[in-house]
Order: sequence, then C-alpha cells, then structure tokens
Amino acid sequence: MTETLPNFSLSPVGAEREQNAYSFPSGKQTLICFVKEDCPTTRTSMPLLQQAHDIFGENIDVIALAQNGEDDLVLVQEYGLTIPFLDDSTLNTSYAYEIDTVPSVFLATHDGNVTQQFIGFGRDDWKKLFQSLANQHDVTLPEIDWASFPDLLPGCGSKSMEPGIFERLKAESEGSPLRGRRVEIGVNDDIHEFLYEQGLTDGLPVIPPTPERVIRMLEGTTRNAQEIVAIVPPNLAPVTVEKIAVNSVMAGCRPEYLPVVITAVEAVCTDQFGMHGVGATTMGATPVIVVNGPIRHEIGMNMGLQALGPGNRANAAIGRALKLVLRNVGGQRPGETERTTMGSPLKFTMCFAEWEEISPWEPLHVERGFDKNDSVLTVFAMTGLGQVIDQTSRTARSVVGSVGLKAEGLHHPKYHNYPDALFALCPEHVATIARDGWSKEQVRDRIQEITSRPVRELLSSDEVTVGIDPKSLEGAPEEELNRLVPKFERKSNIHIVVAGSQAGKFSAIFEGFSNRVGLDSTVTSRKIER
Repeated sequence: MTETLPNFSLSPVGAEREQNAYSFPSGKQTLICFVKEDCPTTRTSMPLLQQAHDIFGENIDVIALAQNGEDDLVLVQEYGLTIPFLDDSTLNTSYAYEIDTVPSVFLATHDGNVTQQFIGFGRDDWKKLFQSLANQHDVTLPEIDWASFPDLLPGCGSKSMEPGIFERLKAESEGSPLRGRRVEIGVNDDIHEFLYEQGLTDGLPVIPPTPERVIRMLEGTTRNAQEIVAIVPPNLAPVTVEKIAVNSVMAGCRPEYLPVVITAVEAVCTDQFGMHGVGATTMGATPVIVVNGPIRHEIGMNMGLQALGPGNRANAAIGRALKLVLRNVGGQRPGETERTTMGSPLKFTMCFAEWEEISPWEPLHVERGFDKNDSVLTVFAMTGLGQVIDQTSRTARSVVGSVGLKAEGLHHPKYHNYPDALFALCPEHVATIARDGWSKEQVRDRIQEITSRPVRELLSSDEVTVGIDPKSLEGAPEEELNRLVPKFERKSNIHIVVAGSQAGKFSAIFEGFSNRVGLDSTVTSRKIER
C-alpha cells in the first residue's frame, strides 16, 4: 500500500489546550483515528488508541481527529486520554480523506504514505496493528485483554457525509466543480428580497442557490460542471452546466430534472430556433416545451389532468428554469431587449408531457424521427394559448372541424399561410377521432380544408384593414380571387399532441410566432442525455 494521505494542519480541540497546530506528515510514523463521541464504536476503540500511544508513543505520533470539535472532549474525560485531540469540526480533513465511516484508522509512514487502514472496529485489525508496530520498533507488547473486546462492530456514518454537510464540503473543496461568483448576503438581509432587487427572479420568489444546493443539483447529470452548453442570446453569453444548475435550483427543480433543462437550453439557443428574435419580439413569443419518452415517468411529469396548468413540480420547474436561464444568463429582461407589448403567463413557465399511452397515433418525437424509447424534448415558439370547446360532436369530421374553426382565428382570421401552431388535443376529443379511424394526416387535412378561404375574403377593406392589400391584386383574374387559401402555410406546421384529463371535451391550441421581419423560429427537437 503506497497511497499518499492528504496533508493537513489542525489545532488541538479546546481553548485550554495548547493551540499550536499539528501538521501531517510530521516526519514520524503516525497513527490517525477519525472519531466522534456519539458513535458507540468510537468509544469501543478509545482504550486501544490510548494503549497505542502508551506503548509506541516514543516512536510514533498517535492522534485523534475530532469531527464534533469540543463536544468530543467528553471522550478524553471518560477514558482518561492523553493523545492529541485535533479539531476537525470544519470536516475539511474528513472530506479530504473521504471518510464515510467512523472510526477510521490509518497508519502512515513518516512522509505520509498509508501502510495500514481499517474502519469500524475489528479486534483482529487492532491485534495486527499492534503486532506490526511492535515488530517495527522492537517493542515487547504488554498483556492486552483482547477477549474483553468484541470481534467486530460496524462503524457509524461520518459527519462529513450528512446531507447538506457533504455538499458544502464538496463546494468548498479544492476540487470543487463550482466556479461561479459567490455573493455574500448580510446576516440581517432578506435573501428573497435581495435576489429580487438584483433582478434575478421572474417576479416570484426563488429558491436561494446555495453552494450545497447547486452541488446537489449537479448530481443529476454526468456532464462536467464547466462544460459550455450554449451561447445564450441576446447577450450571447456562454452558459455552463453549473450556471444552468444554479437557475434550476432557483426554479425549484430536483436534480433528476437537470438533463431536461440542459437539453431545453441547448435547443432554444440553436440558430434554427432563433431565440434572439423570439425573445425580442413585441408579439410576446416564448419557448413552450413538450417532453416525450420514458423520462416523462421517471421524473413524474404531468400529461393528464391540468397538464398545461399548475400543480406538478416537474412541469412547472423545468419550464421556469429555462426562462430563468434566458433572463439571468442571456439578459432577456422586460424593458431591456424583452419588449413584449402585453406579455404572457407562458413566459413564467410552460412545459408538459405528451400522454403517449392514450394516443392512437405515433407520439410527437417519433414523428420527428426519434425512436419511441428515446427521451426527447421539443421546443416551440408560441405566443398564447386558447381553448377549443366542443361537447356535442360525435364524429371525427365534426370535432376536427371545430378545432379548425378555432384555429382560423389565430393571430387574426385574415392571416393565412400561418406558421407553426401546437394542438394539444384532449383524450375525449381524440377518442371520438380515433373511433372513426382518422390518422394525424387526416386531422391536418381537415383543418386545412375547413379553414380554407378564397383570396377575396382575405383582402383588407375599409371595414377591416387587416389582410391582403387589394392593390397587390389589381387586375388579378377571378380564378386567383377565388383561389382557396388554407390557414396554415403547410400541413407540417400543424403539430399535434395528446394531453389532458380523460374527463372533459376541451382541447387547446398554442398560438405560433408569426414572423414578418425575417427572424424565423423553427420547431426544434433534441434527445435528452443524462
């Protein structure tokens, strides 16, 4: 065994004791024991640790590292110990030694190489240790009542491994994955008010992103904390996994949500999605996230009752985390580059899962070229949400006709050649459609059919000035004026998913981002990697 133990310098516990720090390695062979008084196995070990000091103290250093600080001095009093009790109440040395169980015993050479180690209590371990030291230093062992000690005792959990403490130690360690700037907040300051005043929230309170919480969040991914995931507009700022984790903490995410948030950030920061235009438009566009595949169930996403509403942590927090990254890293803040006229509640959060199991059709991600068993995220640039109410239709043609008529009003009834819209059809409507054996293509065809209007009906007029400029069609033949124009530019602009409660004939349509200035936004899908 040649492993070199970490160096440390610790002061003795207790104000009444000598305050000169002990430094390891000391130039002498050293027996180190990590202890805490509330561990029964530690108490069993103390007499033998003291005996090691009494027998071999002229040749080796025997020290105890006290995880509870002064509280551990009770061991000194109860067992009459004379060995140095060093203060490791910060637990930094315990963390450096990767102590998960106390007592943990190490025998090290003069230059710090470990030659023996064991955890918990093992009578044979101590006997071998004593015999080895006696042979090395030519010392005759006194009689030790080994029979009075148990054969084996399990140790106790190290204090350094307790929830919250371990994450703090990891965050503070030399090898910490965290590189973000830390902000000190006054003891008497309200942290929630502070974060709001710094412009780091969406107006609602957030979870303070302490180092411990960020460390815990990073456990949700195998990706390096300092990996640059994307360049976030409008500031074109690089965002690392760590920064996404910080905003995920603030949004209320669990660690298992982190891969979804990372993938969402990657997706919206692509050139094809065009996040700069989406975020800057006065129309109020914002990313809407649809999740498909096994991860829906793994992280507990909602795809049924109130799928588009509050109440589910995964849905709400994932969508919110994305928006906080766009705000806090990208600089997408209202009044700055974010100039939305009316705004939208979708800008707080909008993320849901497709109910694939109840759908008669291929799920969204399979339609978009992925395997059914892939976990996939798709982002849409959407501006609003409307409800389709049809409680009387008993045929596919009628139900989809109602959906199409609702869609005709997207942005404006005279706006045709429309871009992408997302249709979230409820199970009851879907069941009616499925009974007639309709495919998604037939649904799309019906929507295009019922929304088709002659060009002449789309012309602007004195009564309604929105629409096609009549001057552009002066002299056009009757055939052109009578030509039917469907609502959507292409059938592929009609995106269909299944979600919502099994009770209630209410579907929903997400209104798309109409581009008139060359800032296209293309629906984007990404596979979710852990």
